Amino acid sequence: MAKAMIVGAKGQLGQELQRLLNELNWSFDALDVSALDITDKAAVSAKVAELKPEVILDAAAYTAVDKAEDEGKELNWKVNVDGTKNLAEVAAETDTKLIYISTDYVFDGTKQTEYLEDDSKNPKNEYGRAKWAGEQAVTNSGAKAYIVRTSWVFGEFGHNFVFTMQNLAKTHAKLTVVNDQLGRPTWTRTLAEFMVHLLNVDASYGTYQLSNDGQATWYEFAKEILKDTNVEVAPVTSAEFPQKAYRPRHSVMSLDKAKKTGFKIPSWENALNLFLSSLNE
Repeated sequence: MAKAMIVGAKGQLGQELQRLLNELNWSFDALDVSALDITDKAAVSAKVAELKPEVILDAAAYTAVDKAEDEGKELNWKVNVDGTKNLAEVAAETDTKLIYISTDYVFDGTKQTEYLEDDSKNPKNEYGRAKWAGEQAVTNSGAKAYIVRTSWVFGEFGHNFVFTMQNLAKTHAKLTVVNDQLGRPTWTRTLAEFMVHLLNVDASYGTYQLSNDGQATWYEFAKEILKDTNVEVAPVTSAEFPQKAYRPRHSVMSLDKAKKTGFKIPSWENALNLFLSSLNE
């Protein structure tokens, strides 16, 4: 049981981590941007010296993918690269473990089979480029670090595709959703549990990929979310739903390395149903 420092504590994953660590009776400090600006290395150094965590759980990120293409470009880089570099360097200097969350967007989505951890990176949008630079900063720091790539994240805290679909379903009899982008949905609970698992089993440092098992298009994901409603969900192509930032067409990452640590990964359908049930409790 390590003493943890959560950064990005008010985000979707940060709040899930707090709930999980409370359940596990872990000692932790949860810091949002008002308590720690990770883009200020001196502030990061001071906070780590003060709190003396054994592990930093980095759930801080700029995730506005479309805004990162223009108005948010500078902030995207500042948080996802400079902030990550600061956390990694301070972790290395203080012999503190670090878990950094990255993204499937480090890949270009042109591969037809599952992406392996070491496959070539070719991010096609600004968010993906920044997260890949963040990964490199972690690796180059020499910190005792885990990089965990994930995708299509949903959970109770914050904005995500599940809530978007549910809210649209309240006012629309028919929804159109893209059916030519394939990936793996990820419940924040599964992701948080995997982060804890890596520490508990003292897994080898390095890069892992973690989503829920199975795969789906956004259309198939939406159909499952709204299966108990009367809303019609219709498939469309990405060309019919243009977005500012490029989205990978094939975003399925291999989970084999994560599974080899002994972590049991629920299917995305099971994870989604557990999540939806928890909302009704």
